[in-house]
Amino acid sequence: MKVVVLLSGGMDSVTAFHQALREHEVVAGLSFDYGAKHHDKELPMAGWHCAQAGVPHRIASLDFVAQEFQSDLLKSGGSIPDGHYEEVSMKRTVVPFRNGIMLAIAAGFAESHGAEGIVIAAHAGDHAIYPDCREDFLEPMARAISEGTYAHIQILRPFVETDKSGIARQGMKLGIDFSKTWSCYKGGELHCGSCGTCVERREAFLLAGVPDPTVYAATDPLPLKPAKEVGR
Repeated sequence: MKVVVLLSGGMDSVTAFHQALREHEVVAGLSFDYGAKHHDKELPMAGWHCAQAGVPHRIASLDFVAQEFQSDLLKSGGSIPDGHYEEVSMKRTVVPFRNGIMLAIAAGFAESHGAEGIVIAAHAGDHAIYPDCREDFLEPMARAISEGTYAHIQILRPFVETDKSGIARQGMKLGIDFSKTWSCYKGGELHCGSCGTCVERREAFLLAGVPDPTVYAATDPLPLKPAKEVGR
């Protein structure tokens, strides 16, 4: 199948990209610049993997998100909170309906480039704080995109029942250089080691038993996972 991969440059989407290279014909890696604090670090990683694979890398500019949306993930927002990825405070980093917007644009892009599928790396660990990463959203969105395109484009979500540690293990099997991925939402010179995405990254490698090549500014003890899922 010809597919477009939503490729942020983080470890999830990079793993999905390399898995798609083995299973499909990848037409392009599609990234989005919506004004996040870490884009200057993350998007070049997406470009690097596309270049290594000889796949076109396209970046769609979504300036209106940075200007009109409320989220601490954006350069226009407040500071990025520290703590566990699933804490209620991490909801401040949610960009409203981000996956819905990106999938809608990707559907038009995919059909325009002769693709039959879109790969998105939403995973089970995202479900706690991101409503648009859950199957309750992705399944009807997939049906809408299929019905709304002549090609009946499919939404492929290989990790929707896999946690971050499973992605780390899969990436290791695929031979991915995870040092060429970016997670930290703060977007500093190094991964901070303490924000929600850094904690999730550190925890994933630890639980997977996979060497973590990331250089962190701090490696304080990992915070405990909250007792209950949040966001529903």
